[in-house]
Amino acid sequence: MTDKARLPVVFVDADACPVRSEVVRISGRAGLVATFVANGGLRPSRDPLVRNVVVPQGADAADDWIVENLTPGDIVVTADIPLAHRAVSRGAAVLGPTGRALTTDSIGMALAMRDLKQDLREAGAIAGYNPGFSQKDRLYFTNALANAVQAALKKGRG
Repeated sequence: MTDKARLPVVFVDADACPVRSEVVRISGRAGLVATFVANGGLRPSRDPLVRNVVVPQGADAADDWIVENLTPGDIVVTADIPLAHRAVSRGAAVLGPTGRALTTDSIGMALAMRDLKQDLREAGAIAGYNPGFSQKDRLYFTNALANAVQAALKKGRG
């Protein structure tokens, strides 16, 4: 199989990922491998299209593994903005767990907002709470991943 014929892979930054079952279902329907990468805590799966990768403990070990193993056209699911930036730079489609797509056009603003919020938290100006994950977020993610998978498959065939 040549690189052009290679099916895209869905990589998931699996530490605290709330949409694992949606990834398995949607990628599986399309015949794509879902690769979950984490420092630990992954449940084994009998599904031949699910791959679990446990990386050593350490800052950014899972992020580094994902970036080193993805190819242009793959899909990355992460809430980690620096990882999203690295993946977008390598030609991957990137989705947050709420379905938000991060692209070359939007990643700069996402990085800037992340840095601003971090500075404000460190200064005590805002609390470090993220909004709760809702059923609406899950639905948006499901639709966004289905669309990203179809786009990746179409691009791979084109």
